[in-house]
Amino acid sequence: MRLDGTESSAICSFPDHFIYSGGASHGHEIRKSLENLFRATLRDILYAERKILKALPKMARAAEAEDLKAGFKKHRDETEVHVERLEQVFELLGKRAQGKTCPGIDGILEEGEEIMDEFKGAPALDAGLISAAQAVEHYEITRYGTLKRWAEELGMKDAVTLLDQTLQEEAVTDEALTAIADASANDRAKKAA
Repeated sequence: MRLDGTESSAICSFPDHFIYSGGASHGHEIRKSLENLFRATLRDILYAERKILKALPKMARAAEAEDLKAGFKKHRDETEVHVERLEQVFELLGKRAQGKTCPGIDGILEEGEEIMDEFKGAPALDAGLISAAQAVEHYEITRYGTLKRWAEELGMKDAVTLLDQTLQEEAVTDEALTAIADASANDRAKKAA
C-alpha cells in the first residue's frame, strides 16, 4: 500500500509506518533509520535464502545435464553457509535471526516451478532452469550488494566482510550458470525447435 492509499506493485514492500510517520508540516518525517532498513532487508534475504534452500534440491532433480545437477547441489551447500553468515550478522546486531515473507522471491521461485512443470522432459528444460536460477541469483546479488553498502555506511566492518563473501559467491554462481548455458543448455534448447 502506498502512502496515498493506493495499492503498490513493489516486489517487497515495507509497511508505511516502517518508513514514514505523518504529521510534519513539511510532508513526511523519516521515522526509522538506515539501521532499521538494514535489519528489515536482512530479514528479507534470510527468508529468501531459506526458501532457496528448499527449491534447489527440486531443481537438481529436475535438471537433465549432470553439470547442472551438480551445480544446483553445490549451490545448495553454499546457501547453507549463506544462511549461517546471515545468522552471524544478526548476532552482531544483537537480534534474533528471523526471516520476513517477501512476495518477490516467492514469485521468482514460483516461475521456476512453472518452468519445471511446463518443460519437463523437453530439451529446453535446462535452459529454463538456468534462467530461473539466474533470476534468483540476480535478486540475491542486489540484496547482498545493498546490504554490504549499508553495512559500510553503518561502520559494521564484520558484517561487511560476511556479506561480501556471500555477494562474491553469488556472482560466481551466476557466471557458472552462464557457462553451462553457453556450453550446452542453450544449444540443446535450440535444437528442439
